[in-house]
Amino acid sequence: MKQQQGMSLRVKLALSYLAVALGAVAVMVVVVAFAVQYYFYQTQINQVNALAQNAAQEAAQVYQKANSWSDLATRPFLDIIIIDKQKDVLTPPLPGNFEPYSDTITQALLQALQGQSSSGKLQAQSNSPDNPYTFTGLYAAVPIQLNGQIIGAVFLAQPDHYAHNFSASGFLGNVDQIMLIAGLGIALAVLLFSLFMARHLTRPLVSLTQAAEAVKAGNYDQRVEQPRSEDEVGKLALTFNAMADKIAADLNELREQEKLRRDLIANIAHDLLTPLTAIQGYSEAIADDVITSSEQRHESAQLIGREVQRLRRLVSDMQNMTSLEAGRAPLEMAPLNLHDLVEETLAVIAPECEQAEIALVNTIAPATPSALADSDRITQVLLNLLDNARRHTPPGGQITLGANVEPTRLLVWISDTGVGIDQKELPHIFERFYRVDRSRNAASGGSGLGLAIIKAIITAHGGSVWAQSTPGQGTTVFFTLPFVPDRYPASVPHEKLTPRPAGI
Repeated sequence: MKQQQGMSLRVKLALSYLAVALGAVAVMVVVVAFAVQYYFYQTQINQVNALAQNAAQEAAQVYQKANSWSDLATRPFLDIIIIDKQKDVLTPPLPGNFEPYSDTITQALLQALQGQSSSGKLQAQSNSPDNPYTFTGLYAAVPIQLNGQIIGAVFLAQPDHYAHNFSASGFLGNVDQIMLIAGLGIALAVLLFSLFMARHLTRPLVSLTQAAEAVKAGNYDQRVEQPRSEDEVGKLALTFNAMADKIAADLNELREQEKLRRDLIANIAHDLLTPLTAIQGYSEAIADDVITSSEQRHESAQLIGREVQRLRRLVSDMQNMTSLEAGRAPLEMAPLNLHDLVEETLAVIAPECEQAEIALVNTIAPATPSALADSDRITQVLLNLLDNARRHTPPGGQITLGANVEPTRLLVWISDTGVGIDQKELPHIFERFYRVDRSRNAASGGSGLGLAIIKAIITAHGGSVWAQSTPGQGTTVFFTLPFVPDRYPASVPHEKLTPRPAGI
C-alpha cells in the first residue's frame, strides 16, 4: 500500500508565515478599531462635559448677581435642565422625546446635587404624531457650585451634529474597512514573501534529501553544493559532505581490507600448498616403495621434516602476528639498554655475515637513554631486519645500526648497502605475504610475514616503523620506541649519540 504523502516543509513554512501575519493583522485591526472608537467617544464626552461645566458656571454667575434664580429665565439654555438645591426645575422642560429617559435624567441630576458628575449616551424617539422627533447624542450632569457650596445641578444633552451624509458609525465603519483592506494587502505581501523565504530555506534541504537518497541507493560519491551561508542548514550540508567523505573512505578501506583478506587467503593457501605437496609426494614415494635405498629414504624423511618445520614456522608466525595485532600477546615492558642488546644480537648473526663477507657496525652510543620495551620482542625485530639486510647485501657490503634521541622517543635505524627497493614497492613491504621479488618462494625468501610481524611488534610498543631506499644504493629501516617515563637524560651530549644516515 502506497504511503500517503504529507504536507511538504515548504508549504508548512509558508502557511506558518501567513498564519502569523494574518494573526498580527487581525489583532492590529481589532486594537486600532477599538482605539479609534474609544478616542472618538471620549472626545465627544469631554466636549459635552465642557459644555455642561460652562453652563454650570454661567448659572452660578446669574445666581451670584441676583442672589437668586430670578434672572435665570431670561437666559436661553438649549437642551439644558437646571434645578436648585430644593430639586425645583428652573428651566423649561426638555421636549417630549426625552420622557423615556426621565429616570436617567432625574438620577443624573440627583447625583450632581450630591457632587457626583456623570455622563453617557442618550438615544430616544418620540412617538407623538404631532411632533415626531428622534434624539441621538450624549449627556452630562454636573453640580453648580458657588463659593464651594452646591446650589444646584445642570443636565445637558448634546445631540449628534455632523455634516451632511456623515455619521459616527459610518466613519468608524469606513476606518474598519480601510484597515481590513490594508490588512489583506499586507497578508498578500507576507504570503509572497513567505513563499520566497520557504523556497530559499528548503532548497538546501531538498538538495540534501536528494543526496541522501543517492547515497542510500549506493552512490557514495554524491555530494551537496557547498553552502553560501554558515547557518544551521549550511552546517548540516557541510556535515553531510563530511559524513559522505567518511563513508566513502570507510568503504574504500573495507574494499581494501577485503582485497587484503582475499590476498591473505590466497597467499596462505599457496604457502601451505607447497610444503604439503612436497610432504605428500615424498610420503607416497616412501609408501609405494618408489624410493628403495635406505639413504634415499633417509634424505626423503629429512626433507619431510624440513617441510613440516616450514609449516610450523608459518603457523607460528601467523599466530604471533594475529596475537600482536589483537593485543593478546603480553609484552614484558622494562628499561632496555639498546647498545647492549644490539651487541648481543650482532654476535648471533655475525658468523653468517662473516661467511657472506658483510661487515656489521654498531654505532649506538653506550650512553643512549634506555627505551621502555620487551627485550625478547625487540631482539626478534633486530634479528629479522638484520637477516633481511644480510640476504639483500652483496659480498663486501656493510650493515650499520644506529639510534638517535628525539624529544619523546628513541629512533632506531638499520641501514645496508644492498640492492635497494623500488619506490613503488616501498609502501607495501610491511604488508602480510608481500614479497618484493615475486620469483622468491618460501624456501628462499621466508614466509612473507617477517616485516608484517615487525610492524605488529613495534605498533604494540606504541611506536612506528617505515623504510627509505634507493635502488642500487641500499635500504634503511627505521622504528621508534618510547623512553622510560621520567628517565630521559636531558644532559646527554648530542655528539656522543649516533649521527643519522644521509636523508633522514
